[in-house]
Amino acid sequence: MTNNKGKARNLKDPKYSKLSIGVCPDQWGVWFDNDDKQIPPRQTMKEMAEAGFEILETGPWGYFPKDPKELKAWTDEYGMKVVAGTSWGVLHKPEQWPETERHFREIAETHAAVGAEYIVHLPPLYRDDKTWEWTDDRVLSPEAWNTYITNANKLGKIMKEDYGLKMVLHPHGDSHIETPEEIARIFENTDPEYVNLCLDTGHIVYGGGDPIEMVKKYPERITYVHIKAFDPALVKEAHEKDWPFGEAVARGASVTPPAGEPDMQELVDALAALDKEMYVICEQDLYPADPSFPLPNAIKTREYLASCGLGTL
Repeated sequence: MTNNKGKARNLKDPKYSKLSIGVCPDQWGVWFDNDDKQIPPRQTMKEMAEAGFEILETGPWGYFPKDPKELKAWTDEYGMKVVAGTSWGVLHKPEQWPETERHFREIAETHAAVGAEYIVHLPPLYRDDKTWEWTDDRVLSPEAWNTYITNANKLGKIMKEDYGLKMVLHPHGDSHIETPEEIARIFENTDPEYVNLCLDTGHIVYGGGDPIEMVKKYPERITYVHIKAFDPALVKEAHEKDWPFGEAVARGASVTPPAGEPDMQELVDALAALDKEMYVICEQDLYPADPSFPLPNAIKTREYLASCGLGTL
């Protein structure tokens, strides 16, 4: 077992001491529960520990063990602590609500049992992750949007009241929550007791927003973070040529900081200024990734973020 205790928080500088850095499978190029282009899950968790991480978001449901006892055995072996689960779920189509509720209850049961605190809800994309074919309307109708809001509040209430988990909505390229205007609409219409935001800094840049300004504008609604960077030139080209999000990633739009935007020192300082306990989960969209790339890249990223005050070496 790798001993990384004490690296997640920067206790040497009180300014940053409430921020805890973690990691999720996306940093290892994992987008799916099962895919032959991905690194095997046990190798991923082992390398996460080798890279110096001790806090874990589990990523695609089923990539790591679904059984809480087995998941706990893995995390104990590698010195990791699970703080969140993640999954896709359709909220804007009434006929799919029963399956979304069932799916999230299954995830919540496992994650509550291992002591997690958050559930990250990913909006389904309107273009398929693998084929890049259109799967949904690009813009939601007013009726579909209202259904989305109603079901987001409903799901967040179930997560909190039945499982003690806090639900955060995750903006995403090629989804119905991508632009600053769409994110603002979420804030205006959802109940902050049940729904807040996973500030994914890379996807906000991809959607044309400024994550640092968002932290300052919505301090009460920012409760959980995915920290990553995107190349603004490739983002611009992706939108001009209407690439699917997956194509933008395949062309290298998601980059290793300090490359790309946002400026990580400014971002970490803005998060620290919120003066509240917060998990900041390290990510980089790398699907598909050369198996030899994620470990040294993750070490480089974690060490750079430590130099910005997030965690320690």
